[in-house]
Amino acid sequence: MSLAGGPKSIMMQSAKGGANDLLRVGVVGVGVMGSNHARVFTDLPGVRLVGVVDPDRKQRDFVSGQLGCAAFGSLEALLADGVDAVTIAAPTHLHQELALFCIARGVHVLVEKPIAPSVEEGRAIIAAARHAHVALMVGHVERFNPTVEAIKDAIHGEDILSIAITRVGPFPPRMSNVGVVIDLAVHDIDLIRWFTESDIAEVQPQLSSAVAEREDIALLQFRTASGVLAHINTNWLTPFKARNVTIATRNKYIMGDLLTRQVTECFGFQPDGSYSMRHLSVGHAEPLRAELQAFVGAIRSGKEPAVTGEEGVASLEIAIRCLESRAGAAPSMPRRRQGPRRVTA
Repeated sequence: MSLAGGPKSIMMQSAKGGANDLLRVGVVGVGVMGSNHARVFTDLPGVRLVGVVDPDRKQRDFVSGQLGCAAFGSLEALLADGVDAVTIAAPTHLHQELALFCIARGVHVLVEKPIAPSVEEGRAIIAAARHAHVALMVGHVERFNPTVEAIKDAIHGEDILSIAITRVGPFPPRMSNVGVVIDLAVHDIDLIRWFTESDIAEVQPQLSSAVAEREDIALLQFRTASGVLAHINTNWLTPFKARNVTIATRNKYIMGDLLTRQVTECFGFQPDGSYSMRHLSVGHAEPLRAELQAFVGAIRSGKEPAVTGEEGVASLEIAIRCLESRAGAAPSMPRRRQGPRRVTA
């Protein structure tokens, strides 16, 4: 994709014509995650999916045929057709180039996690969006998981002591340019920061490459600026998926299963070791739908998106610190991946 001619900032109104107008959107990169973004957009009220972009003609034609939208071989062609906002679900090394191209033309952007391969590139995207007055949101979809929302409600006002998160499963064949820290643990780094409403001050990672080229086991320990101890256990060696969160506070112990959407709260601890237990109510909304609704809402209202670019960069910075800690590790994420350009978020 050529960016010849340089960026041209365009002052945008929050909804390009008013809250009652259809918001015209596109999806850039329609692999696994991007295809789901396109599917959800077709069902959102007040939104029209204009088209999808992917260098793989067979894939983009398949998705466009399923959803009844146009297919484009380049971002330029999509923008020429007229869109107000896009989701960027292309490989991470393309995020900055694609995001800056859209932002310079006044198009609102949701960038799938991680926001960029490096902190510097992430900050460049943030600066461009701020200058152009367009919405920039980062796709940390786990925040919109009803189980996570129930956990967040349960710990509101509590003095958090520790957080433990397990996110494990089998090796994903589609993944070739990153390891478990960027693919999986970055979700939980974001959740730790969100749960505690505090930055991560200390990082103590243990990484191993057991069967893959990049790290496929990560045991990550953190201390937040507010003093909370946190632990992430993630790998690609477990034959089944598991997504569990446990949080200890002064008054409660909360256990959440993000796959079964069950949250259990233990409370009322007594000197004899007894306590009470109850199951908390958990919603049934699709996380991605809730995320895209939040993105659309931010565009229409002109308010700050639910997951800001700054938050995306902060979580990326911690993930990179974990990778840098390993002896001989490269100082940033890999810049290229092998195979077709498909969504890996």
